Amino acid sequence: MPALFSPRPQEDCRMVRFAKFAVLAVILLLAAALLYGLGGYLDARGDSEALRERADHLIAEGRGPEALGPGRAADLLMVQDPGFQKHGGVDFTTPGAGLTTVTQSLSKRLAFKDFKPGVRKIRQTGYALGLEGQLTKNQIYALWLNTLEMGNGPDGWMTGFFRASQSIYQKEPAALSDGEFRSLVAVLIAPVRYDLRNPSDDLHERIRRIERLTSGACTPSDHGDVWLEGCA
Repeated sequence: MPALFSPRPQEDCRMVRFAKFAVLAVILLLAAALLYGLGGYLDARGDSEALRERADHLIAEGRGPEALGPGRAADLLMVQDPGFQKHGGVDFTTPGAGLTTVTQSLSKRLAFKDFKPGVRKIRQTGYALGLEGQLTKNQIYALWLNTLEMGNGPDGWMTGFFRASQSIYQKEPAALSDGEFRSLVAVLIAPVRYDLRNPSDDLHERIRRIERLTSGACTPSDHGDVWLEGCA
């Protein structure tokens, strides 16, 4: 005598069909994501020649990482992307790296007119991988510095680290005091929230944490510690 509550054959068939449909849907989604990321990668390769020329021009004009001043390019990376010199565009392990590397940050501004978090992160990452394969680290760094969002200044919204240095302090980065340089670095995490013309207590705290980090007094608590809670 069959069990009273055994599934009926029709129900078994429906469950099998549903499982097959679910697996197929997952495969299609993964394929679509891969193609979307590949599109970003190929676009970066296509843009690479013009970007190399642009980066080399910036470096020749004294707007590359070396022009920040002795040791300051390394200090900036310690805050923004501590694994930059080693990773290939993404970093899932380095303490303090967070979800966005320097290369991904640059890709957000080069590959999108209006970047929004979410699925566009896939294309952003593909573009970043393409940049890493075609440009040197120095070229990527120079382009990143030139495109950084730096918040509001005397003449409105500021874009570019060197431009912000001139606008706020009327000096090139290499001529800034350590405190002035750290102030510019501090706004990068939240340029809308922080205002260099009227520093808040939160901004002063961010600057203090950056000073502790770059002096070797502390380290980020984990991979996601971009706010430097480990240096509080």
